[in-house]
Amino acid sequence: MTARPIRVLVCDDQLLIRTGLVTIIDAQPELEVAGECGDGRTAVDLAATVRPDVVVMDVRMPVLDGIEATRLLAGAGVAEPVKVLVVTTFNLDEYVYEALRAGASGFLLKDAPPDRLLHGIRTVAMGAALLDPEVTRQLVGRYAARIRPAEGGAREIPLTPRELEVLRLIADGLSNSEIAAALVISQETVKTFVSRILTKLQLRDRVQAVVYAYRQGLVA
Repeated sequence: MTARPIRVLVCDDQLLIRTGLVTIIDAQPELEVAGECGDGRTAVDLAATVRPDVVVMDVRMPVLDGIEATRLLAGAGVAEPVKVLVVTTFNLDEYVYEALRAGASGFLLKDAPPDRLLHGIRTVAMGAALLDPEVTRQLVGRYAARIRPAEGGAREIPLTPRELEVLRLIADGLSNSEIAAALVISQETVKTFVSRILTKLQLRDRVQAVVYAYRQGLVA
């Protein structure tokens, strides 16, 4: 029995870029473009109709920007959240962090090669977060000042010392293989630690783990 293709909704207000994304995605046998649009409001409405597995979302758009659209599609309290992959340009989009906090499962730069885009869609569709380590380092370095510690003073963090160590390395943008090398443990052990951390902290993915670590003052 053939597996159902991953349905993708493409949202970008630049027609040339949107057409390129649609062409790249539709060329893959296991991917299917469920729809396309040029603003966040239409993306939210269209998602309710076409039920995509992943929304590829621009940030700067008319009517409703990608941040608010992401919050409506994947934010806290959404009954049936949709996975959102933000495609952005650092020099233009100064609110990438806000998009991730709004519920996005990951991000890519617009100049990423097609194979990285396709990998990102597949990764997000499987329920994992797309955090390219090098891009994460850039993001954290540029936007860390905006991530303020949570109000109300220090709160107890229900993690073991080793789990805290892994969480700090995640927040530094290290991949599983890099964490394994740094701690001299196997990648499978790292995956187990990551799973425990997300479960204990009730976080959806590594993106939320990075935000959590900064908000709790575990990294600076």
